[in-house]
Amino acid sequence: MIRYGIIGTGMMGIEHIQNVLNIDGAEITALADPNKSSLELARGLLPINSKVTCHGDYREIIKQGVCDAVVVASPNMTHHGILMDLMDTGLHILVEKPLCTTVEQCNEIVDKYNNRSSKFPNRIVWVGLEYRFMPPIARLIQEVANGVVGELKMLAIREHRYPFLQKVDNWNRFNRNSGGTLVEKCCHFFDLMRLIVGSEPIRVMASGGQDVNHLDELYNGERPDILDNAYVIVDFENGARALLDLCMFAEATYNQEELAATGNLGKIEALIPENIVRIGRRGKHFVGNIDSYKVESHQVGYEGFHHGSSYIQHLEFLKAITSTGPTMVSLIDGMKAVAIGIAAQLSIAQGRPIEMGEVFGHSN
Repeated sequence: MIRYGIIGTGMMGIEHIQNVLNIDGAEITALADPNKSSLELARGLLPINSKVTCHGDYREIIKQGVCDAVVVASPNMTHHGILMDLMDTGLHILVEKPLCTTVEQCNEIVDKYNNRSSKFPNRIVWVGLEYRFMPPIARLIQEVANGVVGELKMLAIREHRYPFLQKVDNWNRFNRNSGGTLVEKCCHFFDLMRLIVGSEPIRVMASGGQDVNHLDELYNGERPDILDNAYVIVDFENGARALLDLCMFAEATYNQEELAATGNLGKIEALIPENIVRIGRRGKHFVGNIDSYKVESHQVGYEGFHHGSSYIQHLEFLKAITSTGPTMVSLIDGMKAVAIGIAAQLSIAQGRPIEMGEVFGHSN
């Protein structure tokens, strides 16, 4: 039985709690959050006879030694400090996206992890980029890797969705706390780009703004500064290019996410929450005549907010812990997803393409 601690019991903390409660071989033994209401809500989800301990300070979880693994689901700007402390322990770690809010902070975590490895071998540190595990997206990733579209040339990702939800103390309304919309929300998609394209980004060009959402909100005399729409183009070393089309005032839609990967032999699409994958092969299919599949997973024991992907991620995280198997989403993956987001934010702010080398050497 693997014992879990949850650091941060807001919306995503609750999601992780529900996942763990539905997984055999896992139990929750500690919760931490400085917000009493969030902590009490989370405690109420656990069985009455649960021996879970609750704390206002995450450091108490470390001191107690009652956990084998921790999930960090606290606000983005707290990740760096919490992870630096956790790296001094032998705990397995799953940290919610984004890894940190700057590349410098991400690199500090990577360095601390590398130094930790000799003292605590076979300890997993996993970044919560769970979109990889959405069944239709996982199918698209597999088909592209199997060569169905041939040599991948273009990847288009569209997310048309609702505005950012309200969080405790409205921390997610400001770039300084979240890293900015293209870090906070879109690191998921930049991670998918690297994974699907199978290459590293070299250049980012973006256009975006805050045009609709949060314009009338005021917090301690300060207006939110987060983007609510953007187009982001990423050029890769292997010559492929990827596009993100983000709109956060488009809740009047059917599919929230749509991915299209196109190569010299064909095209594959993944549609969510329709959970449809469409495959068209050049020479066999034509416009309006392609193969279409309904894609679901029997692994999903809890649907949650992300179509079961968080649950599948937890299954893989637990498997990695118990079998010393591979970490499927590494700290490097987390850092590079953040870096592309920061490059996109800089491109919008400065009105020019950003070379990735600038970001890795840029002081944020």
